[in-house]
Amino acid sequence: MNGVWAVVPVKEFEGAKRRLSSCLSADERRTLARTMLEDVLEAVSAVRELAGVLVVTVDPAATSLATRYGARIVTEGARESHTGAVTAAARLLVREGKAGMMTMPGDIPRLSPAEIAATLAAHRAAPAFTIVPAHDDLGSNAIICSPPDAVPLRFGEDSFYPHLDVARAHGIDPLIVRHPGIGMDIDNPVDLVTFLKMSPPVHTRTLDFLKQAGIAARLLAMS
Repeated sequence: MNGVWAVVPVKEFEGAKRRLSSCLSADERRTLARTMLEDVLEAVSAVRELAGVLVVTVDPAATSLATRYGARIVTEGARESHTGAVTAAARLLVREGKAGMMTMPGDIPRLSPAEIAATLAAHRAAPAFTIVPAHDDLGSNAIICSPPDAVPLRFGEDSFYPHLDVARAHGIDPLIVRHPGIGMDIDNPVDLVTFLKMSPPVHTRTLDFLKQAGIAARLLAMS
């Protein structure tokens, strides 16, 4: 049995982050999605405790970026929902005899290698389920399952508490871990403003982009 693999599903950047369309142009949304993904991949690839990184995507830019960070590219399930992509990856890891899966989205640019390592360290012996909720306790921003298919996952805007219920229904006491970086996902304009106002500031490519593109000043002036 090998160790825990990180799984990052990435939708095609064309048309990304539609819920930000009220405050960002299509080009800005594409660049934001790509920049956030690079922050995530940089952090994940620095975690020695992970056995590897698997990116589920068919997007050429995401594929190129993931390859640069040494990730394995998988296309099966990539055009399905977030849930479908993660489920396909879990099935693959099970077939290959991997011990566990840690899945996270590509839009949590404040995450750090230390937060990922701490979450892995807290994870219990299999069968086990660990979850890091979003900052609003609605979404599920990181989940570790061992084995990879220990709990059937279903992502969405309000998936945190349902995931706890499903884990318990499968005989596993879920472990909840909270981290400010992993917890800060960017889906809507309020999230963007919250991200910009977080203290202390953390240097990320995403923050640099928002400032250099004038987006930060524009949004903060409106908030």
